[in-house]
This record gives sequence, C-alpha cells and structure tokens, in this order.
Amino acid sequence: MTSRVFIVTGGLRGLGRAMAIGLAAGGHRVVAVGHLQQDVEPLLGDPKLASCRDRIAPLVSDIRDPAACDRTVEAAFDRFGQLDGLINNAGLTFTYISPDGKGGPGPRFWEIADEITQNVINTNYVAAAQMAKRVAAHLVPKGWGRIVNVTTKLETMNRPGTTPYGPSKAALEMASEVWAKETAGTGVTVNILNPGAGAHTEGIAPELRKASREGRLGRFIEPEEMVPPLLWLVSDAANPVNGMRFDANAWDATLPPAEAAARTGIPAGFRMKEKEAPPRELD
Repeated sequence: MTSRVFIVTGGLRGLGRAMAIGLAAGGHRVVAVGHLQQDVEPLLGDPKLASCRDRIAPLVSDIRDPAACDRTVEAAFDRFGQLDGLINNAGLTFTYISPDGKGGPGPRFWEIADEITQNVINTNYVAAAQMAKRVAAHLVPKGWGRIVNVTTKLETMNRPGTTPYGPSKAALEMASEVWAKETAGTGVTVNILNPGAGAHTEGIAPELRKASREGRLGRFIEPEEMVPPLLWLVSDAANPVNGMRFDANAWDATLPPAEAAARTGIPAGFRMKEKEAPPRELD
C-alpha cells in the first residue's frame, strides 16, 4: 500500500476523528483539522493511535477564513512533505442550530438568526469549497488525488426544519457532481461518503442517540463505520471511481471492497425522474 497524506477537516471529533484515526491506522499520514483546542488532547490520547501517533498531526484552524485554509494546506507540506487528498467533513449540525432542541424539527427558516445561517453556510459549504480549491490546485498537476465530501441524505436536505443545515449540504452535494466533472481525466476524483443515517456523535441530539441505542429509533452508525469505505475510496483500487456517493450504513465490510462499493454506490448530485427530464436536442 502506498502511504499518502490527507487533510481531514472536522478531524478532531466525531466522524472526522474516526476517519483521521482510521487513515493513520491504515498507514496514511493525516492532518486532522478542527477549530477547538480542547479537542486535540482526546485525539492524541486515543488508544487506537498507540502504534501510529507519529502519522497524525492535529491542527486548530478556522477554515471559514481563506487565510486559514492556506495555512492548513501549508501545514501538510511542512509536516509530511506532500499532499494527496482532502476529506471535507467539517460541519455545523442541528445541535448548533437549535442547541436546546430535543432532536425534533428545528426552528422554521424565518425564526433562525442571520448569524447562525451565515456560520452554517460558511462552514458546511464555503469552507469546503475553499479547501477543495486549494487542494485540487496541488493534486491536478501531479495527476493523482482524492477529494471526499461528506454531505447528507436527500431526505435530510429537503425536510422541513433542517434550514440552514440541509440546504448547505445540498450545495456541497451539487458541487461534488460539478467538481467530479471538472476533474474527469485528471487522475483526481471527487466522491461523497455519508453516514447514510444518524451517527453517534456530538452532532446528533443526545435524546436521539439514546433512543437509537435502546431500539426505539432506527440504527445509528458508529463513527468507525466510515473507515472501511474511506480506505477503499482513497486507494488505487478506486482510481476509476469519480462522481459517486456511498453510504457507510449500507457498506458491507465482510465483502471485498469493490463488491461492497458496487452494491451501495450511486451517482452524486440530484437526478431528475425520467418524465421530468428535458427533451434531448437532436444533433
């Protein structure tokens, strides 16, 4: 296996932390980016890093700031001497939008403070685009690289009570389709990896996580379930895979990765139903 260098945004907690640790344990080197200094020590103290702590570099950086994105990319080169990909995972979720909520529908769009809307859009889409732009500028010239974006289910994007989270993820979903088309043939791929369900992280209300563990709600994934599909997506075996989305809750880790991917992958973006498709112009 070739050891490569990846930036994981939102990499100090939740899904991002699990993916950063999984990449390091899988032999890669990782810059794990977060915005809270208090999250650094729990990452470095994780027992799963006992044999690979030298392969992970935590970085506190607010990637909503373009200058911070520049410094984040520079940090990968300064620490590991190269950069091979980006896992765009950083996000503000429902516990930020409605911190006093109990997991039900959030406030209606006209009830949400402008500052909350701006912060969610800046984190979930603008920061992801800023990071992807900078990373792709290094990857395309060398002819190999990976950008993996974390969006969400369509049912979450358009469900009432999800503004501005759902719309921000819809923007990243469509951007993923566009970026995949623009990187086609360059050796750089853009794909989506989602939980496919709720996850046992701080981004989900505690009441919902408790209900899931007690069997009163559908199964939520453990963050570590993101790792097997991610390790395949960043491998050479996935070189032909571009513009696809994969859900971790549907990934069967007992199967060969290519078979698990074939069973679960669908094109990124939004697909019109055939009857809604515009008529094709004749050549």
